[in-house]
Amino acid sequence: MFNLFQRNTAISTKDLAEKLKEPITLLDVRTPEEYRGGHITKASNYPLNKIDRYQGKEKEVYVICQSGMRSKQAVKILKQKGYEAINVQGGMNRWQGPTRGGK
Repeated sequence: MFNLFQRNTAISTKDLAEKLKEPITLLDVRTPEEYRGGHITKASNYPLNKIDRYQGKEKEVYVICQSGMRSKQAVKILKQKGYEAINVQGGMNRWQGPTRGGK
């Protein structure tokens, strides 16, 4: 059922950088290849095509991808599963902080 009032919760990459100072769950929904190419240290790789099987214990999860489109889809799926999912707007394209992996 589509709820007109349910909007996708989103934060900027700048706000995410602040949030990362706390223990949070950050899911990177890009492909394993993209993830290996460079990701945020605290991010766990959980590709979009497997997100419907996600079974984390926490209620609140942050979701990132390359541009924000796949993470937006993942947030919808996670919300249907009862999570408080938050999309990182602009994704890795806008991320200014340190990354692990890649070049």
